[in-house]
This record gives sequence, structure tokens and C-alpha cells, in this order.
Amino acid sequence: MARRVMIFLFDNVEVMDFAGPFEVFGVAGQREGKHLFDVFTAAIESRPVTARNNLSINPDYSFQDCPGPDILVVPGGFGTRREKNNPRVLNFIRHHCEHAERVLSVCTGALLLAKAGLLSGLHGTTHHGALAELREDEKTLTIHSAARVVDNGKIVLSAGISAGIDAALYLVGELHGEDQAVETASYIEYDWQCRNVDNESVLRYAQ
Repeated sequence: MARRVMIFLFDNVEVMDFAGPFEVFGVAGQREGKHLFDVFTAAIESRPVTARNNLSINPDYSFQDCPGPDILVVPGGFGTRREKNNPRVLNFIRHHCEHAERVLSVCTGALLLAKAGLLSGLHGTTHHGALAELREDEKTLTIHSAARVVDNGKIVLSAGISAGIDAALYLVGELHGEDQAVETASYIEYDWQCRNVDNESVLRYAQ
């Protein structure tokens, strides 16, 4: 059965933060005729979301009618500075994190997880320009500033923007084997360098 992947959208979301994982999960297994993931987007309301540089996106669902995901993707962007103080958003993330199999934050999506109280005592990373802010938002988080992907078991965090592609490929490999992840990277012609747990670029602290 295909895993459901929900990507949370909000105004001023970084385009590659959500589009990179959307592409990875969306195409994984397709060339072999496999149906591995159902990918959909959700936003606070059923209206177009304006991403970075005024890209307009129509979310599939609102908070009111979205199905529960197996994988929750929380992207970043300048809009996180607003949404991290939005109780409705934080409650939505907490609820779906509780029930999801895996949660992936990309870039400053980590700030939303931190403000939701989901990163206490864990390991993580974010965009290099937001490391100090993440440290302030969750003082018990061990931050790995040089890492691309940090796996805590349920919660996986990536560094900025394009690192979300690395993290999504990492999760494809975790769930469906490295060969499937390599095939997906080949299909999208992505030079996937950070694919092995080396305790530098890719770190694992599985619970």
C-alpha cells in the first residue's frame, strides 16, 4: 500500500523546499511501475498559496479536510517566521506528527518543529542562515551545522533548500531500499553525494 505524503504549504514557502521532496516522492518507483507514495499538499485554507518569488500554488487540501499522512513534510522559507507563532499551524503539525510514521523538515521548517515542541533533546540542522535562530527556539537541540541530513528515527531534518532532495532520497532508501533511492536520483538526474551515513553529512540517531 502506498504511503501518503503530506507537504505543508504556506505563504512565502521556499519553492525548492517543497518541490524537491514533492518530485522525489512523486516519481519514486514510477519507472518500474511501482506505486510507492501518494503525494499531496495541504494549507491552512482552500485558497492559492503564494510561494517565494510569487509562485502561486493550489493546495490539494485545507486543514479542515486533509487526510492523515504517513509522512509529513514541513518545508521552510521566510514564511516560517510568521507561522512559527501561529497556534493553529503548530497544533496541526503536532497532531499529524503524533500519528505519522516519519516527519521531514526541510530548511527552516525546523523552526516550526522547534516551536511545536517536537525537537526537545534531539539532533538537527537547518539552513546555515537560521542556525542561531533554531538554537534560540530549542535550546536542548544538538545542532550539527555541517550536516545535510540528520535522522532521529521518526523525525528527520535537512539543511537548506536543495538539502531537502537529499533527505527525501534518504527516506526513500530507508523505506524501500538504497537501490530504489539510487534509481530515483538517476531518474531526476540528481548528483546524490550525501547518501551514506558518514557522521558528517548524514547522521543517524535512530530512537
